[in-house]
Amino acid sequence: MKTHFGFQEVPEEEKARRVGGVFDRVAHRYDVMNDLMSLGLHRLWKKFALDVARPRPGERILDVAAGSGDLARALARRVGDGGEVCMADLNARMLARGRDRLLDAGLALPAVQCDAERLPFASGAFDCVTVAFGLRNMTRKEAALGEMARVLRPGGRVVVLEFSRVWKPLQPAYDAYSFRVLPWLGQRVAGDGQAYRYLAESIRMHPDQAALTAMLEQSGFSAVQVFNLAAGVVAVHRGTRF
Repeated sequence: MKTHFGFQEVPEEEKARRVGGVFDRVAHRYDVMNDLMSLGLHRLWKKFALDVARPRPGERILDVAAGSGDLARALARRVGDGGEVCMADLNARMLARGRDRLLDAGLALPAVQCDAERLPFASGAFDCVTVAFGLRNMTRKEAALGEMARVLRPGGRVVVLEFSRVWKPLQPAYDAYSFRVLPWLGQRVAGDGQAYRYLAESIRMHPDQAALTAMLEQSGFSAVQVFNLAAGVVAVHRGTRF
């Protein structure tokens, strides 16, 4: 079976290795690049996703593709000492970076290296599952969403923050920024322009707002809502486990 790695078609079993290689190369400058390429807006997008997730004191939350830990840190503050936030990521280097950043902030959260398509948690273990800017990198998105549904209790919430389809009149300018500025910035700051070209390509191959809504519904979620941010550059999807 084939899947997409950016605009390339690759065997399904090869995608995770290639994505892992991208994040291995950029982990050391990941947070700086996030600020530069989004002009700091990623912080507001994550804050909005946090508000949509509505974490409550005492809840158990799983943050999938936790990366460098921005969302996990904010979630942990909301659930308090009586709750728990677990970080999960396929990439060991990114997970270690996130764990270390949270330790520096005084938070010791469980961190599990695992594949989102095969989550090593019991069914119904969590009240909420979040994933921020990670779904598009997963090989079998439906399988990953199905696993997120499985580990949620009935009535639990899933929140997906991801790049999506920009408002059409802005598409030419957005394409120029994505395919010219981002790789240039990636080369100058992270020493890897190709990794950021992959980022731009992966966004174009990711399901749009309507398609992702349908995927969530087919994976066991109801009452799916979509919130477009920055004219659709990113979108937040929220669904409730049946």
